[in-house]
Amino acid sequence: MDKLRDFLKSWPGRILLILCLSPLALLGVESYFGGSVDPNQVAQVGEASVGLSEYQAAVNNRRTEILEQVDDASLLNEDVLHEQVLKGLIDRTLLEQQAGKLGMTVSDDTINRLLRQEEVFKDADGNFSNEQFANFLRNRGMTKNQLFAEFRNQLSLDQLNASIVGTATYPMQAVSQLIDLQMESRNIWLHRFNWQDYADQVEVSKSDIQAYYDANKDTLKSAAMVDLAYIQLDPQAIQVDEVTKADLQQQYEAYKQSQAVVDERRISQILLTGDNAKARAEKIQARLDKGESFAALAKAESDDPSGENGGDIGRLNTSVFGSDAAAVEKALEGLSVGDVTAPIKTSFGYQIFTVTEDNGSKVPSLESMRDELTAKAKEYKRQEIYADKVTAINDLAADGFSIEDIAQQENVPLKRIKDYRKENNQSVLSQPAVLKQAFDEFTIQDQAVTAGIEVGNSKVWVQPSNYRPTKTLSLSAATPKITQILRRQKATALALKEAKAIAAGIKAPADISKQPVTLQALGQINRQTTQLTEKERGMAFSQQADDNAVVAIAGETEVGASLLVGDRIKTEQQSPLSDVQRAQTAAIIRDNLGQDQLQDYLEYLRMVYQVEINDTNMANAQGR
Repeated sequence: MDKLRDFLKSWPGRILLILCLSPLALLGVESYFGGSVDPNQVAQVGEASVGLSEYQAAVNNRRTEILEQVDDASLLNEDVLHEQVLKGLIDRTLLEQQAGKLGMTVSDDTINRLLRQEEVFKDADGNFSNEQFANFLRNRGMTKNQLFAEFRNQLSLDQLNASIVGTATYPMQAVSQLIDLQMESRNIWLHRFNWQDYADQVEVSKSDIQAYYDANKDTLKSAAMVDLAYIQLDPQAIQVDEVTKADLQQQYEAYKQSQAVVDERRISQILLTGDNAKARAEKIQARLDKGESFAALAKAESDDPSGENGGDIGRLNTSVFGSDAAAVEKALEGLSVGDVTAPIKTSFGYQIFTVTEDNGSKVPSLESMRDELTAKAKEYKRQEIYADKVTAINDLAADGFSIEDIAQQENVPLKRIKDYRKENNQSVLSQPAVLKQAFDEFTIQDQAVTAGIEVGNSKVWVQPSNYRPTKTLSLSAATPKITQILRRQKATALALKEAKAIAAGIKAPADISKQPVTLQALGQINRQTTQLTEKERGMAFSQQADDNAVVAIAGETEVGASLLVGDRIKTEQQSPLSDVQRAQTAAIIRDNLGQDQLQDYLEYLRMVYQVEINDTNMANAQGR
């Protein structure tokens, strides 16, 4: 019922949200077929086993799924991931054996019928295609018998799952009662008695501390800690020099390639050589400006054999111009059919070009994209520098350099965290991936610098020192913590005593304003209010008031103690949920109960079938 109560806390805003994330998430068919049995077992489950390759594949698949939803890889807790995946595979194996024991199987005729309904095996006309079926098997390296075996196994699991989860019952009358509870409201007046206000009134004696220590010694432990030195490299913090023309051109070419832009312009040229080439080029340019034919001038004046064809040199290919390619491309940039360039000095002489034909894609000019290309060029160079620096730091760490030496050599700020905790870590490096590396046994023993750890968009390298393992605290070491606990307990007791005394004097609405403390009027609230703490919400509707009267409720809460005064509880007459929504709600509740039943059944199977985990193989699989 705890799970059900948690489920109902989100009512009604999320009442129709599908919460049933089935524990069979790892039990489903993963591309239907997982391959052959691995002789290296990570777990023996009855007469079956969970193979190492099967386990590693499941871990990798699950990790990929999670990282598609989470940007920061350092937030992924690898230990929890491995634990959940192993549990899922063991649960699946338990259910497979039980399904076989109960004789839950499916005939070949049924499998044939189901496979014929799969869209993946149908042709364009919607009919089953033997060719597509054969391709499916070939692509997965399977035989028909293997496919049938896997399909039969999965359908048997589905049958067993449905027989457990699908049998959960929760009557509509109970659903309606739950809905009615969530629609209750009442007027509330509130006063909180903070325990800190009573702390000066209590005393904690040595005997109190000794008694608490003796009763709770096993729970009074120090946290495992290290002193952590670290460096953090963020690509955005890397300064980039101004970009060059070559950098811009590189980004421009990359842009055109990404847009599948092809330059299909056909060009012609007039080439002029010799000592007077420049003067001749200027005269020809003047004649072109007056409207003379480019082809005729090329035939009459060009010193290149292409002049016989009117200067035509075919489709634009700037690479043929060698070291002059950039100059030629810049001159031709943005030119349309009929446009003519000014004379260009190249290693061949002076050249004048014109575009005679253009069947290519249109692309913005480099100049029009300068700002965008400049930003991309800077980011490209920044990532290049970042990647080189990451490689350099990783190499230094692998070579055994201290983090101080690495920071100095790579000009990266060195930072430190004293008393870096393994549990309840609130530091800037509280990510599970960092914690795992900082408290790795090898890293601690050698006081080595770790490889780079991804934290958001940056990388972090850490070096732990002065490791202090967890241990039971001595009485003197535990005294400050015990004193604080006992002081709060005793102060809370005083706060609650005063709250109850005031509550005893409130019977009618007129009594509210006569009390020595001010009770804040919260107005009409319901069970989903955010104005009350979790414990206060539990108190708010715990007692009914008589007509025209109020009820005062005092109780211990998160702040110390709270006094709530409420009038008569009212229930809305009209439910905001339709009959369809009520039915959907009942289905969600039943499914949640069904999942509880499934977990109970799996616990039963763990007693029926012996489960043994190979700790050595597990440690190897987890890289420990």
